[in-house]
Amino acid sequence: MRRRSLLIAVPAGLATLAACGDEKSDSAKSSSSPSASASTSVKPPKIVDGPLPAITAGKEFGEKPTVAKGGKASENLAVRTVIAGTGRTVAENDYVQVHYLGQIWDSAKVFDNSYDRKTSPFFELGQGRIIDGWRYGLEGRKVGSRVEMAVPPTWGYGTQGNAQGGIKGTDTLVFVIDIQDSFNAKSSAKGETVTQGDTALPKVGTNTDGKAPSIEVPKADPPTKLVADYVIEGDGAEIAASDTVLVQYRGVVWDTGKEFDSTYGREQLTSFSLQQVVKGWSQGMAGKKVGSRVLIVIPPELGYGDNPPSGSGIKKDSTMVFTVDILAKM
Repeated sequence: MRRRSLLIAVPAGLATLAACGDEKSDSAKSSSSPSASASTSVKPPKIVDGPLPAITAGKEFGEKPTVAKGGKASENLAVRTVIAGTGRTVAENDYVQVHYLGQIWDSAKVFDNSYDRKTSPFFELGQGRIIDGWRYGLEGRKVGSRVEMAVPPTWGYGTQGNAQGGIKGTDTLVFVIDIQDSFNAKSSAKGETVTQGDTALPKVGTNTDGKAPSIEVPKADPPTKLVADYVIEGDGAEIAASDTVLVQYRGVVWDTGKEFDSTYGREQLTSFSLQQVVKGWSQGMAGKKVGSRVLIVIPPELGYGDNPPSGSGIKKDSTMVFTVDILAKM
């Protein structure tokens, strides 16, 4: 089945970015996606190393695998690292970028795979964001690894199964997952530092240790036009105004320098479609490269004007200043 683009719901704490009055985008996912019907919280599984069916073809990392039919499945979560990577260790609540194939244990019927779509989706390994088999099975594995797992219903789609994916409530699922990248709350921009020579604009810190960068707002009138300048220029793909991005960010009000929102404070990355945010964000991010840190100064007419979100701490007709680390295009 074809899986729609991953659009993770914007947390309530990010109301200061949502475009007032805009309709919510279609965040539905194909039912065969491992995040499509995340199971409710259950007790942690016992993780064993088998049995697991053989991978008979496509044995290299990044190749579409062919997986044999299973024999007798374990009642526990079976997980095995087929190819050991050497990258960062994956932890709960990380965002992971993967290629994967999923099939039903008893029939060997493939119900979903990303290899044919030639795109590597992102998933958040958080409770309620992904099936528990992935959440527990990928924790502790390293980027660059190929992981095979057999997920019983308890840590998959539960007794309700997933009808559109052809998955019954009694089906154990087999996944082969190539972990291509991983991001956590300490992730930062990476690239070349750009000189910040305009004294009429805020100066942003260039630290890349995962801590919130400083924002020094000058004692001057704010610009009347949108500003979107590199602080650190990455070398990744360019962002389009219709893309969904994974970011770290911090926002302050120009007049007071007071912070009103920050992913650093929540210690949680966020992702959203640039079609769902204020115009200043979508216009300012367009054309910027993945891996970059960007200073965005948003005048009121491209932000909230005279209608700021209630409880945001943003006054009417405020100019907003953001520092944004673009971690990935999703």
